Amino acid sequence: MNDLQWTEIVVFSALFLLVTVLGFVAARWRAGDSLDHLDEWGLGGRKFGSWITWFLVGGDLYTAYTFVAVPALIFGAGAMGFFALPYTVILYPIVFLPLLRMWSVSRVHGYVTPADYVRGRYGSSLLALLVALTGIIATMPYIALQLVGLEAVLRTMGFNGSGVMGHAPLFIAFLILALYTYQSGLRAPALIAFVKDTLIYIVILVAVFYLPSKLGGWDTIFDQAQAKFDASRTPSDGILLNHNNQLQYATLALGSALALFLYPHSLTGILASKGRNVIKRNMVALPAYSLLLGMLALLGYVAISANSTPLTNQATGRPDSNTIVPVLFEQQFPGWFTGIAFAAIGIGALVPAAIMSIAAANLWTRNIYKEYLRRDASPAQEAKQAKLASLVVKFGAIAFIVFVDPQFSIDLQLIGGVIILQTLPAVAISLYTRWFHLWGLVTGWVVGMAWGFVMLYGIPNPAAGKAHFGGSALTFGELSLFGWRPLAGSQVQIYVGFVALVANLLVAALVTLVLRRMRVLNGTDETRPGDYHADEGDPSLKPVGSH
Repeated sequence: MNDLQWTEIVVFSALFLLVTVLGFVAARWRAGDSLDHLDEWGLGGRKFGSWITWFLVGGDLYTAYTFVAVPALIFGAGAMGFFALPYTVILYPIVFLPLLRMWSVSRVHGYVTPADYVRGRYGSSLLALLVALTGIIATMPYIALQLVGLEAVLRTMGFNGSGVMGHAPLFIAFLILALYTYQSGLRAPALIAFVKDTLIYIVILVAVFYLPSKLGGWDTIFDQAQAKFDASRTPSDGILLNHNNQLQYATLALGSALALFLYPHSLTGILASKGRNVIKRNMVALPAYSLLLGMLALLGYVAISANSTPLTNQATGRPDSNTIVPVLFEQQFPGWFTGIAFAAIGIGALVPAAIMSIAAANLWTRNIYKEYLRRDASPAQEAKQAKLASLVVKFGAIAFIVFVDPQFSIDLQLIGGVIILQTLPAVAISLYTRWFHLWGLVTGWVVGMAWGFVMLYGIPNPAAGKAHFGGSALTFGELSLFGWRPLAGSQVQIYVGFVALVANLLVAALVTLVLRRMRVLNGTDETRPGDYHADEGDPSLKPVGSH
């Protein structure tokens, strides 16, 4: 750490100090009677309007890892990295109506988590537990990945040590995050998201107009990128897809779109909204972030044209591809502007990390602690438990980064998508119908989860030296049904999560048909059809902060 970039560090630290102050001030921003209730601490009082929700949900979905990893993937693999763009375009029409129904039924019954909803819809603590555990497990690597983005910035500024002390700036940043999240709850990331998104928009707009003009224009940039991929020994790389990875691209985009709002942190922002009209306006406005993402993704090609190379991670001795965008900014911009860009990425890690830890803490508190450990817990005790759980989640993510190769955590994020997709029948489809039987959903979840892990285990990544869990792209030729390979020899690839979800749905449907024929009781439903259409001001809504 002898090559510290002091101009960048000073600018970064000043902006980080600003959001720290905002994080603590947020406890009194639009405050209710008390933060000692999950409605207030974990959902911001359920009264965020259109602007706050737009920044909050956008800050939650478009994370520091997204801003670092998408261009890094395009830098390394070309067109496949653009899957993130169509999936954020098709996402909002797909989730528009289900999210309205989820908001309404949750406000009527006071649900805080998707597992709360499943518990009410099917009267099953087991199914709710599976949904809660799935959400927590899938969220943990997502939180760790925010640290990957933040550490990429810190390394580029010179904090690239090889021991535990090399992570000291990261410890300090997340200690501050833990403190103001503990005090302010969801209001902290909601307020900070205004700063984060403003900085991100400024930085990206400057970059996509200034850098091409400096490097000879987009024609030159694309030609140089294609030349690099033509020289690559990996035939799937290029600025265009080939016939083997087109299906993977489509299923990965669709699977990612279906999965995104199943994550508990995504639903947290929606449940914090004050009404259905707020959600409607946000589903229309949020694609503006996709425009930003498309511009940002192109920086992967710009980095090729600029001859940028990733820094070597002193902790592992290998190049860290996530540093490619920070290195590009450091090479092409003056120190003060680079400091602003790094602050935008760093703050972009804090907002989603805070929301994710709050969402995981809510799941633990409502669906494990209260359900199985202390049924008579008061709202104040629930809030206290959630605050403590959020601390455990954050520092667990830090421990993961310190003691496990960060590259493995990136692979875990792919696994996280496969995992959370298995809750789609119980959470999303049940918003419209209870046709699936309770035990069909449980069986489908088990099969989808098990087969998904079996397929992921069998995927190698020779470039990273891994024999297992090397990615999420399954070659048709390797698709095995109890040892039978129906498509042996095919090199066409598909997203594992999509295959596992299809298996989940088929098994759930078959078990449902059998149990319906046997007339087995399908749980008890505490919701009513009208609950799914209630809106702000409806007398059926449960008062915020009530038991």
